Amino acid sequence: MTKYLIEFEKFRPEDDQDLFKAVDAFTRENFAAVEFLKPGRDKKGDFLQAQNYVGIIQTKSGDSLEILPKIHDNDNSSNEEAIENSKKILLTMLKTLKNHPFKNINIANLKSLNLPLLEIFILMFLDEVSKLIKIGIKSDYVELEDNLKFLKGKLKISEQIRKNIVHKERFYICYQEFSIDMAENRLIKSALEFLYKRSKSSKNQRLIREYLFIFDEISSSSDINADFSRLKLNRQTKHYEQALLWSKIFLQNKSFGPYRGNDLAIALLFDMNVLFESYVGNFVKKKFPGTALQHSEKHLIENPRSFRLRPDIFLEGKFIADTKWKIVKSRDDISQADLYQLYAYGKKYEYGRLYLVYPRISGVDQKAMKFKYENNMWLNVLYFDLEKDEIARKITSLKYF
Repeated sequence: MTKYLIEFEKFRPEDDQDLFKAVDAFTRENFAAVEFLKPGRDKKGDFLQAQNYVGIIQTKSGDSLEILPKIHDNDNSSNEEAIENSKKILLTMLKTLKNHPFKNINIANLKSLNLPLLEIFILMFLDEVSKLIKIGIKSDYVELEDNLKFLKGKLKISEQIRKNIVHKERFYICYQEFSIDMAENRLIKSALEFLYKRSKSSKNQRLIREYLFIFDEISSSSDINADFSRLKLNRQTKHYEQALLWSKIFLQNKSFGPYRGNDLAIALLFDMNVLFESYVGNFVKKKFPGTALQHSEKHLIENPRSFRLRPDIFLEGKFIADTKWKIVKSRDDISQADLYQLYAYGKKYEYGRLYLVYPRISGVDQKAMKFKYENNMWLNVLYFDLEKDEIARKITSLKYF
């Protein structure tokens, strides 16, 4: 069973007692590291409130909590259209992340937005596995160790002394053998086995069984971290890259951090601040060649150089912009810390055009705002419409940028 939650909604025990208990324990265990669900209590009782983190939490029982970004003021998890729309926008934002496999998401051809997010991710991984199978599963020379009655390769002296002081007829050796049982293949097989236990989709399970049959002669990884450290992607194994990125996400929970939990099967959680920054930044880069993201040439203190400044979006000689995933309804919702941060950027870079970009939330009256720091330094507050890219008109007209 999948329970959906739109950002800022409250998840209560009466919604699903067992799932709430597992997610609550998971939240409290990881609370010191990241506050992706805020525990609270009101007149109705205990609750967990989604805030700024989206993604999937699946328990060992197979039940899942899926958290999606808030796009409309009246969005709620009982509205199927809102869920599909929010899921589509989330996938669009994920496409812009570097060093993740989401860039190949083809939303136009994706007819499964009604599927849980985890099943969509599994389907994308299986698509990459299908591609590499069509190109061909690779073999390579792999290093093996064994205690044999004949000598080949290199004798490992320390192991020979330790293990064969009595059995002098044996040789503890290290040798290479051309084999399909290489780290890349072991990791993909392990990811397939891992997902077969967690997928609830009959289509995904059928495909996983088919691919496991093809990988039958390959052993499962006995040391996930060691096998990832052995990866050697080259021109011959380039077609493995995307499938291995997915494998890393599933096997090591490498979304934006590893999480702990006794009742946890998998947690793939994404910081909406990171996603929003990536999406808006990539959008601006397309409009303005030369735009840099996370520019880091300046320091707040010069002697000694410390406190490096990192504006989200920087175009030399033009502007500096920062993005914030926050619902802003009035100037009171703008953090003083954000205003100070943009002021520091303007002073150190000596730029007069500064911008704070927030998401536009349909149904909320959000007016553009302008603040004057000094005679030649202004801060504009803009709103990015994730459904219409409405800010494009303002950017391309150079009225604001």
